[in-house]
Amino acid sequence: MNDQQGRPAGLRERTRRAVQAEIVTAAMRLFLEYGFEATNMDQIATEVGMSRRSLFRYFGTKEEIVLGDHAAHGQVLQASLEKRPAHEAPWPALRAALVQLLRSLPYDSEDFLKITAMLHASPALRARRGEKQQRWTELLVPDVAARLGAPEDPRVRLRAHALVASALACSDVALEAWVDSGGAIGVEDAFDEAVAAVRG
Repeated sequence: MNDQQGRPAGLRERTRRAVQAEIVTAAMRLFLEYGFEATNMDQIATEVGMSRRSLFRYFGTKEEIVLGDHAAHGQVLQASLEKRPAHEAPWPALRAALVQLLRSLPYDSEDFLKITAMLHASPALRARRGEKQQRWTELLVPDVAARLGAPEDPRVRLRAHALVASALACSDVALEAWVDSGGAIGVEDAFDEAVAAVRG
């Protein structure tokens, strides 16, 4: 794994990321079993075999544990979008990148449904998730602006921003429909319907 400048991460940083991943996995297991609101940081610390004080060196709150993973997903989404053919139009490129992100997640369909329901049900998580999603928008706009042909033009960047924000909003609506239906409505089908409504 590389750092933000593309250089190989040092041993200390790789170790830290490995511990963070272990904490996230353990916390998600507790959240799914007992619920987000009913799980506290002491329980998470016990689950991973560390003190509460040590846990706080990695995550300050439960929200950070859940949404730190969400922030990393933004980088996966950015990389997926950048791998799409340069001539591909923004909407299909964004759709393909979002589908690739969904398929890369380390959860089975049932667990992911529960996690998504948890994200939507908690007001604190919903508010914080909006902040993280703004970061997703910032990551994706440059690629979409390039697909529109003039990445340095302020008006083109405005259009790119609108396209990305709309695609992410459609993704949210699709996931919410999926959760509300108990998984009966497919996420990809729901996303396509939401996009058709926006573009129609």
